[in-house]
Amino acid sequence: MQGIVRRSRVCTLGVVAVVVTACSTGDAITADTPPIPAPAPAPALTMPAGAPLPPPPVPDAPTVSCSYVPGGRAARPATAPAATPVPTSGTVELTLDTSIGAVPLELDRADAPCAVNSLVSLARQGFYDDVACHRLSTDEGARLYQCGDPSGTGTGGPGYTFADEWPVTVSHGSDGYQAPPTLYPRGTIAMANTGRPDTNGSQFFLVIGDSVLYPEYTVLGTVGEAGLPLLDAAAAAGHDGSSRLGGGTPTTPVVITGVR
Repeated sequence: MQGIVRRSRVCTLGVVAVVVTACSTGDAITADTPPIPAPAPAPALTMPAGAPLPPPPVPDAPTVSCSYVPGGRAARPATAPAATPVPTSGTVELTLDTSIGAVPLELDRADAPCAVNSLVSLARQGFYDDVACHRLSTDEGARLYQCGDPSGTGTGGPGYTFADEWPVTVSHGSDGYQAPPTLYPRGTIAMANTGRPDTNGSQFFLVIGDSVLYPEYTVLGTVGEAGLPLLDAAAAAGHDGSSRLGGGTPTTPVVITGVR
């Protein structure tokens, strides 16, 4: 399953925003026998600060060669894009026509040339047409839509995978440990993966609120300002809580009807 994965060693719900003692559900245990007074309300949990995203590396060549490796479950027939030459400069503007309105995207080739190349290719093939954003998370510190799987299960992809790019490739912890949590700002577009390195496919996140995540998700662009209020309004209706990764199926469907 692709998405933001749980990390049992810190008891997170797919993020590092809230650590729950003993991995509990967070329900308070109270005593109702007089004369013991009711416990005081617990202080509100707040999102911890994450490190800012590291600066993206400056491309050292006008083009790169990408590797799109056959594999993974193909949710819909698709052809891998040309692997070379892939430009490393400029931006690509796309618009997701959706059931809630037009959501503009700006993709940055310099930051993630191989991811941008793949997403643009899939969009032109109609891979995302009539595909719902199958997951919404509204957790404090992980506010995002997960989109791009025609199967709607979170396990589907285009039948190929490709390597991680910025910030994954430049984020390293000290002494071999995992890199610290990072702030993915509101409006970020990032690739989803299976929780293992270099397993990018077709699925992506639309981050609708500042989210503190481990830097394991390739960033390839931003959501245009006109699209964020539409996503906010749909997210306000909530979700069904069905995803083990956190969140669930959105109550208000967000269906990509086409990409232009």
